[in-house]
Amino acid sequence: MTKRTSAKYKIDRRMGENIWGRPKSPVNKREYGPGQHGQRRKNKLSDFGTQLRAKQKLKGYYGDLTEKQFRKIYGEAERVRGDTGEMLIGLLERRLDAVVYRAKLVPTIFAARQFVNHGHVMVNGKRVNIASYRVSEGDVVEVRQKSKQMGLILEAIQLTERDVPDYLEVDHNKMIVTFVRTPGLGDVPYPVQMEPNLVVEYYAKN
Repeated sequence: MTKRTSAKYKIDRRMGENIWGRPKSPVNKREYGPGQHGQRRKNKLSDFGTQLRAKQKLKGYYGDLTEKQFRKIYGEAERVRGDTGEMLIGLLERRLDAVVYRAKLVPTIFAARQFVNHGHVMVNGKRVNIASYRVSEGDVVEVRQKSKQMGLILEAIQLTERDVPDYLEVDHNKMIVTFVRTPGLGDVPYPVQMEPNLVVEYYAKN
């Protein structure tokens, strides 16, 4: 069970942005933060503050990963040859819960984590219940047969607020997803601007 299911919109309000593009986000009505001091004039952020905010936004988007989890993924991205920011996005999008969410099999990233943890998903024919499981190109993700009539899935498939990206091939009738390729930043349909380059700068200095 994810620890943030009941409070997920606090992340939106803290950031002042509707980071998942959800119609029920409180930011759609008011962009200031939570609490009695939320409407105070915002001071201009320092470079550190801007970098920290970028890191918190990206980390929060993927179900509010713990700092330890996120730092570990960043460390892996840093060790791979190439642009660290692009590698970071690719690793985050290869998480099984992210794939389930992107394929529109669940309505939210929080629901995706719970869906996987409860054993409703198979990868290449084998049951996987670890949300952080990393898929590879060509892997086939499928909803278990006895889970295919869950209302959660049927609701998610009908959502019009987001589209399935082209690095996934999805058959919603069979509820099967093929992970075609690892995406870069420009391939991922974030509802708000993500700045992994600032995340790299943050970790380089801290």
